[in-house]
Amino acid sequence: MTEYRIERDSMGEVQVPVAALWGAQTQRSLENFEIGQEKMPMALVKGLIALKKACAQANLAEGKLTAAQGQAIVGACDSLLSSDEYDRQFPLCLWQTGSGTQTNMNVNEVIANLANQQTAQGIHPNDHVNMSQSSNDVFPTAMHIAAYHQLQQGLVPEMKQWLTLLKEMTVSHQAVLKIGRTHLQDATPLTFGQEISGWQGMIENSLKALTDSSRSLLPLAIGGTAVGTGINASQEFGQRVSQNLASAYGYEFSSDPNKFFALTSHQPLSYVHGSLRSLASDLMKIANDIRWLASGPRCGIGEITIPSNEPGSSIMPGKVNPTQAEALTMIVAQVMGNDMTIQVAASQGNFELNVFKPVIIYNYLQTVTLLTDGMRSFREKCLVGLRPNQEVMGRLLSESLMLVTALSPYIGYEKSAEIAKKASVEGTTLTEAALALGYATASELEEWLDPRQML
Repeated sequence: MTEYRIERDSMGEVQVPVAALWGAQTQRSLENFEIGQEKMPMALVKGLIALKKACAQANLAEGKLTAAQGQAIVGACDSLLSSDEYDRQFPLCLWQTGSGTQTNMNVNEVIANLANQQTAQGIHPNDHVNMSQSSNDVFPTAMHIAAYHQLQQGLVPEMKQWLTLLKEMTVSHQAVLKIGRTHLQDATPLTFGQEISGWQGMIENSLKALTDSSRSLLPLAIGGTAVGTGINASQEFGQRVSQNLASAYGYEFSSDPNKFFALTSHQPLSYVHGSLRSLASDLMKIANDIRWLASGPRCGIGEITIPSNEPGSSIMPGKVNPTQAEALTMIVAQVMGNDMTIQVAASQGNFELNVFKPVIIYNYLQTVTLLTDGMRSFREKCLVGLRPNQEVMGRLLSESLMLVTALSPYIGYEKSAEIAKKASVEGTTLTEAALALGYATASELEEWLDPRQML
């Protein structure tokens, strides 16, 4: 049976498991919010711990903490950040107070107890670890730290990997002719490299949008404390903490000049997630293009082949499905749902505080994780092994009636349309139809209907 110890807070005594580093307020939250399976993301918790370290350093510099107290808190934070050994000490449900206060206190309590185990300095979770802070400025600051760090460590590098591969494919397939399609109908020719360059442009523009928008995450709320006025903190505290975080991460973190905005609005996270949603939209298009082009292998378009990674059917032997495309497009659907949640939650700031913070950061971080993992899986298991089927591309190109577009400058739109209609009805080639109508000579048609002259 679990053994307990007695912890106390302003509301009285609470039984806490002996092995737990958390205290009374964490335990109360555990007991009061048994909702769902979602837990506070560890990326957010790690951001909070890094913030607590930066705050302790700032309080130490201002003489509010003794050297021993400051070093005890910093040491405990370093222990928590350097290993996942303590991750189980942060068990709280996502569906808790909308300010994230209980998770802030969970972090405060764990740091305090660990610091006291290591140095016996009598560190108090509120008086020392939470000094010069409020959950109301700490939690949104940690949201920005986690949100920006996850982009830089995961998604941005993966997008650059995609760009490298797509640029190589654009060049290597630049001479491969195929028919274009608009409205899912035949159109005029292009090269496969040109088609891929459209995908490349999507990722390039998405990366630029994400890079530009994510800079809005660099200003931090820390220093605003309860309502933005900075009560119980020095005027320099926010800037000191931001500088400490900038040094620790290597990012250009700064103190948001308008703390009232930083506490009550999550426009920056909403803005950045809009860029993530746009990226997801383009990934949907790319994945759908690839599974359309690979459809078949014999009774679909079949212009490309993709890797066969696993059996596709429990009843049809030999069937292989575009499973990586299906996984990626399901991720896009989830991202779209996350975006709606974030937009609604971000609209719910009342007076000096938005109290939908946990659900905003949960959905944001899930989006970044899913896009990072999904793009990596799709690149490694599908995109890198994509190959054009030039025999099919050539056959479909030669059979297309839309090559007739090239005749319009020579014989006009009406006669060209007549040729296309005659060829379609009679099942002949454009050349045969044009010759039968007497609208051009064989040598003229050979020159005018050369697909390479239409690129």
